[in-house]
Amino acid sequence: MSNTQTVQELITYLESKSITKVKVAVTDMDGILRGKLISWDKFKSVVKSGFGFCNVVFGWDSGDVAYDNVPYTGWHSGYPDAQACIDINTFRQIPWENDGAFFLADFTNEQGYGLDICPRSLLKKIAGEAQAMGFYPSFSQEFEWFNYKRPAEIRDFQSLEPITQGMFGYSVLRASQESAFYHDLFDQLTKFGVPIEGIHTETGPGVYEAAVLYSNILEAADRAVLFKSGVKEIAHRHGYLATFMAKVNEHLPGCSGHVHQSLWTLDQSENLFYDAGSASKISELMENYMAGQLYCLPFILPMLAPTINSYKRLVEGAWAPTTLTWAVDNRTTALRALPGSKSSTRIETRVVGSDSNPYLALAACLASGLYGIKNKMKLEIPETIGNGYANKKHGILPTNLYEATQAMKNSPVAKELFGAAFTEHFTASREWEWRAFAKVVTNWETQRYLEII
Repeated sequence: MSNTQTVQELITYLESKSITKVKVAVTDMDGILRGKLISWDKFKSVVKSGFGFCNVVFGWDSGDVAYDNVPYTGWHSGYPDAQACIDINTFRQIPWENDGAFFLADFTNEQGYGLDICPRSLLKKIAGEAQAMGFYPSFSQEFEWFNYKRPAEIRDFQSLEPITQGMFGYSVLRASQESAFYHDLFDQLTKFGVPIEGIHTETGPGVYEAAVLYSNILEAADRAVLFKSGVKEIAHRHGYLATFMAKVNEHLPGCSGHVHQSLWTLDQSENLFYDAGSASKISELMENYMAGQLYCLPFILPMLAPTINSYKRLVEGAWAPTTLTWAVDNRTTALRALPGSKSSTRIETRVVGSDSNPYLALAACLASGLYGIKNKMKLEIPETIGNGYANKKHGILPTNLYEATQAMKNSPVAKELFGAAFTEHFTASREWEWRAFAKVVTNWETQRYLEII
C-alpha cells in the first residue's frame, strides 16, 4: 500500500472488496504476534483514533505467565488498556485466509508519542534518528528454521519427526520432495507482502533457510515478523510444525536470523557504505558503523539473542559467532563485511538468532551502528584472517542470558541507545526468563544425577 494513500481511500478500496472483518495485530516483547479479528464497522471506528489493547502484552512472557518485576504493568496496575494505533501502510491481504484484510499496530503513550517499551515504536524512533542524520537504512533479515511433521498431540518434543531426513544443505532433491509446501512458502508469503528473495534447504533434517527481500528498516522488520508467523501458519495447513528456536538439538547446527544492512542517501541514490576509491570498496562511514556495532555488541546482545536457548547456538564451531570480530566474507566472525558493487555493499550481523524479535534485533543493529558514526569511531579491531572462533584478542560475547542481561542492564550505552525506560523493562523481562528457567529440573539433570549421585 502507498504511504500517500489516505484512510478514506483505504476504506473505499476495502469496501469495494466486500471486506466484512479485519485482523489486527501487535507484537509483544518476544516478537510474538498478538491480535484479534474485528468487524468492519469496528475497524472504521478505530482506524483513525486507535483502540484499546490490554497492556498485559508487555507484562507477560511467551507462555502468558505474568511478570512480577516490571513497573509498567502488573497486578499493581490492574492491567489496563494501552492505546494501539493501526498503521494503514501495513495493509496486507492474507492469501491462506481468503485474502482477509490484515494490519499491524503499535502503541502510543498518553501524550500520543510512541510508547517507550513498544518494540515497533522503538524501531520507528531509531529509524527517525537515522533519517535526521541524512541516512536511509536499507535492511533485510534472513531466517533458518526446522520443519517437523505435526503429531496429533505434542507431548515429547524430542521425538518429533522432521519432514526430510539427513544433512542436505542446498539440496534440490530434498526441496522437491516437499515441493507443495516449499512453493507455498515462496508464493503465498510473496502474495502476503513478504517478498522472498530466495529459499533453500539448509544443513540439518527438515531445515529451510529463506532471505526476505530488503527494504527500508521498518518495512523490513514488519516483513520479518510476518514471515515467522506466516511460515508457521502455512506449515500448519500442510500438517507441519515450524520452529524458529535458536538451537533445537545439541548435535545439529542452530538457526540464525542474520541481519543485512546498509545506509543510503535519503533519496536512495547512493550507497554510503560503498567507496569506489578505496581498495577494499569499504567507506569510512561503513567502518564507523562496524566499529560502533562491535563496541556495543556486549551491551545489546539480549536484543539479538533473547532466550535461554539462544546461547546454545552461540558456541564455537557451530556456524554462529562467539567473538568480537569482523572480516570480509568470513562466516566465523560476528560481522561479515560484504563489499561489492555500489548497490550490494553491506554488512551482515551474524550474531542474530532466528528466535529474535525482529523489531528489537534491527533496532539494536542500527542504533549501535549509528553510535559508531556519531562518535566517529575508528575500526581499530583488525580484520580477522581465518578462524574467527580462535581470535579472542578483542573479547568474547556473553555466554548465557543472565550474563548478557546484566551487561545490558548495567550499561550506560544501552540506556543511551534505547532509553532508560525500555532498557529497564526489557532487561527485567530477560531476568524473568532466566528465573523461570533456573527453577526447572531438566532431563539432563535427572539422567546425570538421579541414580548415581
